[in-house]
Amino acid sequence: MLVVKGMRFPIEVILVCIRWYAAYPLSYRQLEEMMEERGVTVDHSTVSRWAIRFLPLLEKIFRKYKRPVGGSWRMDETYIKVKGAWKYLYRAVDRDGKTIAFY
Repeated sequence: MLVVKGMRFPIEVILVCIRWYAAYPLSYRQLEEMMEERGVTVDHSTVSRWAIRFLPLLEKIFRKYKRPVGGSWRMDETYIKVKGAWKYLYRAVDRDGKTIAFY
């Protein structure tokens, strides 16, 4: 479990920063600015230490609840136009047609 004893910030602040860092392409400095806008003064190096400390633990916890992928899956590929440039879109789907991953 997550041990936050002795931490200066509440666990809610720590988890929000870590979630935003893991889910979106944000830098530690951008997270520092975003938290400042919300009234929480935190340094980017602190957010970095939180990520180093808590992300492996959270990944281990969440892996237990990850939906297993069946033995049968397919890869779809298409060519789409994004902002005037042609790009490949790859999508992995399982037997039921549910998206597993995309790139």
